Amino acid sequence: MNDDISGNTSPTEATTDWTRLNDMSDAEIHEAVANNPDILPTDESFWSTARVVMPKPKETVTIRLDADLLAWFRTERGYQTRINAILRAYMHANVNQRR
Repeated sequence: MNDDISGNTSPTEATTDWTRLNDMSDAEIHEAVANNPDILPTDESFWSTARVVMPKPKETVTIRLDADLLAWFRTERGYQTRINAILRAYMHANVNQRR
C-alpha cells in the first residue's frame, strides 16, 4: 500500500491571532469569553450527561459523478463532507422504505 497523500489541498489563512492569545493572561481570556455573546456558559449539570462520541470511520470509494455536479460541490471547501451529509440525510429520510 502506498503511503503517499493523494488529492488536492487548499491552503487556508489562519484567522487566530496566536501571538495576542499567547500574551493574554488567564483572567483576560476568561473575561473575553464571558463578554462574548456567542458563547453560552456551562456548569457542572451541563457536563454531567456529556459523553465522548467517536466519529465513524470513513471508507474510501470511487464513484462516478456528472462533471457539472462535482464542479458545483467543489465551489466550496469541505465538498466531500457536504456530499456525505446529503447522502446521510437521504438515507435517514428513506430508512423505512428499504425492503
